[in-house]
Amino acid sequence: MATDVMTAQAPAEGLHGVATDFAADKQAFPVPWGKVMMWIFLLSDTFIFSCFLTGYMNVRISTTAKWANPSAVFSLAIGQTEVPLLLIAIMTMVLITSSGTMAMAVNFGYRRNRSVTTALMLVTAGLGACFVGMQAFEWSKLILIEGVRPWGSALGPPQFGAVFFMVTGFHGLHVSAGVVYLCVVAMRVWNGFYDRKGTYETVEVVGLYWHFVDLVWVFIFALFYLW
Repeated sequence: MATDVMTAQAPAEGLHGVATDFAADKQAFPVPWGKVMMWIFLLSDTFIFSCFLTGYMNVRISTTAKWANPSAVFSLAIGQTEVPLLLIAIMTMVLITSSGTMAMAVNFGYRRNRSVTTALMLVTAGLGACFVGMQAFEWSKLILIEGVRPWGSALGPPQFGAVFFMVTGFHGLHVSAGVVYLCVVAMRVWNGFYDRKGTYETVEVVGLYWHFVDLVWVFIFALFYLW
């Protein structure tokens, strides 16, 4: 009897064994499908942002006109003093802080602490909304006061407005979608949906998305505002 059991459990060899394993619908890696699909989505988004930033660097290097000085363009007046990159520094600090609150939310989610997880996710969403609001203020300043347009700019070559609005706008759209995503999942956490489901993996999936958005901003900050 023991010999028969061992024979039944032994894997088949050759191509027939490979076909048998695939036909048995075996899971090779114990990773939830939601997390796998989020990684695939983030990988595709990485390609898009990489193309945008590579195109920006190509335009920046190849243009013969003098590029706009970011310290002057993105300065903020405090009284009679123009402080370079003040608003951008605050935006960066807000987004990095939101990454920390999101990591804490994932930690408390796996502890099944509904109230703290919900609060941290809503704080993260609030910080993201503040970031989008500051970005809207930055855009309005550039458009209404500085005269920057997607098809031209008084501060430098015409490509400046095109690449700036395209890249920062695409990133801002991701942050806005992330804020909505966070609010929806936070409400489900508060209502006990994931307790009934038996897992808080969705909170981690949201965290993956939010950390990706924060990481992309680091590259945008370095290339657009510091270069």
